[in-house]
Amino acid sequence: MVNNENTETETHDARSRLVMSALRLFAEKGYGSASTREICEAAGANISAIRYYFGDKAGLYRAAYNEPMGETPCHSNLQAYAGLSLDKALGKFFTEFLEPLKKGEEIRLVMKLHFREMIEPTGAWQQVIDTEIKPQHVVLVALLKQHLRLQRIDTDVQRLAFAIIGMGVHFYVGQDVVSAIAPQLLTSTDAIDVLAERLAGYAVSMIEGEARRRAQGAL
Repeated sequence: MVNNENTETETHDARSRLVMSALRLFAEKGYGSASTREICEAAGANISAIRYYFGDKAGLYRAAYNEPMGETPCHSNLQAYAGLSLDKALGKFFTEFLEPLKKGEEIRLVMKLHFREMIEPTGAWQQVIDTEIKPQHVVLVALLKQHLRLQRIDTDVQRLAFAIIGMGVHFYVGQDVVSAIAPQLLTSTDAIDVLAERLAGYAVSMIEGEARRRAQGAL
């Protein structure tokens, strides 16, 4: 009798090895230069496994580009913040935003691949902008509009939203810089949780400063 549980585990492991091998090789060589044969050799998988799991090389690339970051977190869903105070909402936002950093070296490869994608575009980056970054930004802007009690979203709300998100983004794109200057900020899961808490606090101060600026301008 075939053990279905073992078969499912082996299938998952084989697929995961392919994704990780593809991530590493695509990040190092780019989509065009990394061959499916060398990816399979690195993963210890048969060349037919790519078609079985991903359809083709492009499907494998999309998996390597997107899957290591995990599922789209609820920071792109406004309902996830219903009833939360500003500091709690921002704490939730940054905790989920920084969660992938806990994967360490894997995320370094992801960022390397993302940088390469910007230079040698395949369309994957635009898809991320449309399906993840834009919805995330819309949610943060809505939270700011609500807290600042605005009738409409103006240019300064957009500036503030990008500034707040930018604090978190820096720890992704600047991992090497952070590691060279203050490595303790990212060396453990606890350190990353503390970082999320601090960024939420900094964001609250930024929002309070914007509220004061608007109040003074109305006088």
